[in-house]
Amino acid sequence: MSITIKSRTDIEKMRIAGRIAANARDLAGKSLEAGMTTKDIDKIVHDYIVGQGAVPSFLGYGGFPGSACISVNDEVIHGIPGTRKIKNGDIVSIDVGAYINGFHGDTCATFPVGKISEEAQMLLDVTKNSLYAGIAKAVPNARLEEVCGAVEEYCASRGYGIVREYCGHGIGRNLHESPEVPNYVQKGAKDMRIRLQAGMCICIEPMINVKGDAIRVCKDGWTVRTKSGSLSAHFEHAIAITTSGPVILTESDID
Repeated sequence: MSITIKSRTDIEKMRIAGRIAANARDLAGKSLEAGMTTKDIDKIVHDYIVGQGAVPSFLGYGGFPGSACISVNDEVIHGIPGTRKIKNGDIVSIDVGAYINGFHGDTCATFPVGKISEEAQMLLDVTKNSLYAGIAKAVPNARLEEVCGAVEEYCASRGYGIVREYCGHGIGRNLHESPEVPNYVQKGAKDMRIRLQAGMCICIEPMINVKGDAIRVCKDGWTVRTKSGSLSAHFEHAIAITTSGPVILTESDID
């Protein structure tokens, strides 16, 4: 396993890619309303990224047919944009990547559509808070397991299921780089003992279910759902580890 260390110049380029991805994410999230299709959401993401002179990282990646992964309610990740119409009370995860100047940005957030249930709001709050709990541990000389363990402890202690088949990752010139960043501590795994150092860039992305860890892949070969049929949420930031602490590379600057 080889972990690439980014220079300050690299990180500044990643910040540009990350901001484009984050702006596309939030622009789509703010546009959500009942009656829109998931393809409508994807078009907002695509048009913004291309309009900024960047390329959607996901379009064609491994054969994926959309510019964003749009996952609704019990869909965990990798939802294919299509004719499905969203409804008031839904929660919609919008996972976005952008590539420009040789580097990728990758980010996700789960958004409410209209008034959502208390159960759904609690899931969104816990998942988002667990992301920031993990980010807070991403400092030089910390072990990777401290980041993973912070996410796990926050969610598991509140009774939520943690998806184990998918995880965060390194990022840079490639969309997915080493190391893998699970949302739980893989006991005995060598990678858990990796010490973080300045210049590493990783994506932390909790995928959290209301009930249970188990998931299933749909017949389309992409869309992942909870086996329980319960709601799932997904939040993600790309971060750079620096001597002064973690720096989020995927913050938006749109109102």
